[in-house]
Amino acid sequence: MATRKIMGLDVSTACIGMTIATEDDGKLTPEIITHIRPKIPSKIKGTEALFMKSTIFNDTLSNYTDSGITDVVIEEPLIGSNNANTVGTLLKFNGMISQSVYMKLGVIPKFISSYDARKFANPSLMSVRKFDKKGETYSVSKIRSELKKNELVLFGSYPYDCAKKHIMWNYVSDMFPNVNWVYNDKGELRDENFDASDSMVCVLGFLNKEIYGDIEPKITEYSEAEENGHTVFNYTVNFCGEDYKKSVEI
Repeated sequence: MATRKIMGLDVSTACIGMTIATEDDGKLTPEIITHIRPKIPSKIKGTEALFMKSTIFNDTLSNYTDSGITDVVIEEPLIGSNNANTVGTLLKFNGMISQSVYMKLGVIPKFISSYDARKFANPSLMSVRKFDKKGETYSVSKIRSELKKNELVLFGSYPYDCAKKHIMWNYVSDMFPNVNWVYNDKGELRDENFDASDSMVCVLGFLNKEIYGDIEPKITEYSEAEENGHTVFNYTVNFCGEDYKKSVEI
C-alpha cells in the first residue's frame, strides 16, 4: 500500500487545529501537530472577519502545496447549538476552509463528526453510562438495563461534565510523546493544544472508520456480582477489532 500523507483540521473561528501525518502500512507518524490562530483587527466583525481569517489560513496552506498531501479530513461543525447565528457562522467558515483546501492542495476534503472522530480514534472510550447529568451514580437496575440493551456511549465511565477535550489531549499526548505542546508563562497547558490534538483525533478516527466502516460497539458478555456491599458489573466491549474489558461498581 502506498504511503499517504494526511492533513487533519479541527476548525473553529478562533483557532484551527492542524495535523499532518504520514500513514505507511498501518503506522501513523505525525510530522506536525499544531494550531493556527488567525488574528485580525477587533473592529472587523461578521462575514468580513470570516473572509479575513480564511485568507490567513489560505496563506498558511501555501506552505504545503507541494508537500504531497493525499487526504484531508475536517471535523464537521457541531450544529446542535440552540444559537442559529453560531451554527450559521460555523457552517460558513467551515465551507471557506474546505474551499481553501481544494483550491490550494487540489484535494477534496472528507468530513467526520466530532463524535465519530473520538469514538473511532479511541474505541476504548465506549462504555455504559455510569453517571447522570447531576453527577449522581445510576442505579443497579439502570446499569443492568444498559448492559442488556447494549447502550454504549462515549466517555460513559466518566462524569457527565468531564473535560472531554483534555481527555483526548491526554490520549494523543500518550500516543505521540514527542509533540511539543504550548504552555503559558505559568507552565500551564494553553487551550490551543486542545484544537491541535483534536486535529490528530480527526486523522485517527478517519483512518479507523475507513478500516472498519460505520460499525457500532457491542457488549459480548457481562456478569454481575456482589463485593463488599457493592454491585460490580464486569463486561466486554468488542469494537474496531479489539476486546475491551470493563467494570462498573455501584
